[in-house]
Amino acid sequence: MKQRFRFFLTVIFFLFSVYSVECQDLGRLRRDQSFLGIHFDFHAGADCKEIGKNTTPEMINAIIDMVHPDYIQIDCKGHAGYSSYPTKVGNQAPGFVGDPLRIWREVTAKRGVALYMHYSGVWDNRAIELHPEWAVIDADGTRNGQKTSVFGQYADKLLIPQLKELAGDYGVDGAWVDGECWATVPDYGDRAVRMFKETTVINSIPKSSKDPHWHEWIQFHRESFRKYLRHYVAAVKSEYPEFQLCSNWAFTHQMSEPVSVALDFLSGDYSANNSVNSARYAGRYLVHQGIPWDLMAWSFPYDFSSNPPPKVQKPAVQLKREAAIVLALGGGFQAYYTQNRDGSVRLDEMMVMAEVAKFARARQPYCHHSAPVPQVALLISTTDYQINAQGVFPLYKGHAQGTLQCLLEGQHSVDIVNEETLAPDMSRFPLIIIPEWKNISPAFRVDLIDYVEAGGSLLVIGKETSDQFAELAGVTLSDDKPVTQSFGSGKIGFLPFPAGEKYEKNGDKSLHKLMNETVRSLFPNPLVEVSGSQWVDVSVSRLKDRRIAIHLVNTSGNHKDAEIIEQINPVGALDVVIRCDRKPKQITLQPEGKSCRFTYENGKAKVKVDAVEIYDILIVEE
Repeated sequence: MKQRFRFFLTVIFFLFSVYSVECQDLGRLRRDQSFLGIHFDFHAGADCKEIGKNTTPEMINAIIDMVHPDYIQIDCKGHAGYSSYPTKVGNQAPGFVGDPLRIWREVTAKRGVALYMHYSGVWDNRAIELHPEWAVIDADGTRNGQKTSVFGQYADKLLIPQLKELAGDYGVDGAWVDGECWATVPDYGDRAVRMFKETTVINSIPKSSKDPHWHEWIQFHRESFRKYLRHYVAAVKSEYPEFQLCSNWAFTHQMSEPVSVALDFLSGDYSANNSVNSARYAGRYLVHQGIPWDLMAWSFPYDFSSNPPPKVQKPAVQLKREAAIVLALGGGFQAYYTQNRDGSVRLDEMMVMAEVAKFARARQPYCHHSAPVPQVALLISTTDYQINAQGVFPLYKGHAQGTLQCLLEGQHSVDIVNEETLAPDMSRFPLIIIPEWKNISPAFRVDLIDYVEAGGSLLVIGKETSDQFAELAGVTLSDDKPVTQSFGSGKIGFLPFPAGEKYEKNGDKSLHKLMNETVRSLFPNPLVEVSGSQWVDVSVSRLKDRRIAIHLVNTSGNHKDAEIIEQINPVGALDVVIRCDRKPKQITLQPEGKSCRFTYENGKAKVKVDAVEIYDILIVEE
């Protein structure tokens, strides 16, 4: 009888334990639901001999208590290739005190916080030290000491087994895989060369962009990277389908093409110094890629020329604005902090992140997952990106960023789109702008001219770009002379000089005036007009309940290559004009919750915003 009773108690205890664990795991948000995170970057090396010594439940609980993140990302393998947890399938750092990853997982699971891994993929120094045959061979025939070959055994022998270990043995929620598309370089190893010849029937292997067949060589490497990505994603998900994967900067403006891999979310860490402009550009492209996305700020400026680079932490006001740029576009936000060489976290730095988190959470109901209202489309040319690339996956072009800056500093609501995103329904955008891309496909040029004839407005910038459209539109161009004229039922304009490139370099006031006057002539009736300051970014979106949100982000001050910004002066007063078919029921300023006085006449609601300190949102209830 006693034995049966003990057995019965044992079963009850076991079931209660299982139930408790399941209850603890309830509430962890998937990445598509997540809004706010913290990223801890370690990049463990041969110097790390006491990893875990100061990683305690108390430390992790303190982070969660201060910041209340939806998820935490911690490092488990950086570019150096040493794993910062006692892996059984990878390459461990020299020494551990316990199992720090187990502690991270146990605490975050109990607190309902998702846990993701920072894992360096293509870039892995240690793997190459141990397996030289896994390395890329550079054009000069030497072995690359950092970059693994997507044609070799690295993925099957290390990356896939380790991601499965993280998913299965540790139960982490996913991985943010770093050092991938942006670290991929042309591979002159025997297998890569042989596969290229077999695939293309081209026997001459180019060594630089000046050589014949460079385009085919680069396109071959792009598709090889996609196959590598598809392979490891499928391999991991075949066994752990709930494990969520992202490849840093894949299918963003740095890999400007439609999403063709079953990733769970897109993400990237924007410039540590030119943060406002970098986030402006990246977010406006990501919002149109069709899957969940977030962007990561660096919590410190970074001088890549100094050794070692100084790590002075950005103050809360600076990170709040960097967050605002991302949040105003509907995306999620995370900030990157470094770890100590034993893997622990500096809790004093979390006080700033706590303040940033409070700022972001106050605005979450009025921005997260909002959908942009199409106004101005700025094209990133997939065709030009494919033809003109110097490397496998090139960075953005300065002329496109310069054009975007000029437009935003004219208070236009702008989205960045590629041909594939734009072509199915150009008419949803009242104005399309083609910056200085030298290569636009002939078929797409015809589509754009048809769009204008049907009533759209098109602005073409740059001499070579303008020449591609002028003949189709029957326009004679003179160097440096703007042209704007009717065409069919629409309008077409030309600025046949490098306007974006010039503006990116110096922010020329006369150029700003010319471009924005041209835009207003082509698109005189935007949904929202804001006046009163050049230094406010305007984004117009709809919330899930269909209310219109007008996002106002203060971009005043010198921030192009800023290191530390201690103060941001308010901008305003701002006059806001909103075109609407009927008088709004209410206009409120959030997150203050202030009901705004407004007038309504001739289809326009007019409201004044006294000042914008960093980021405010007008909510229009129709």
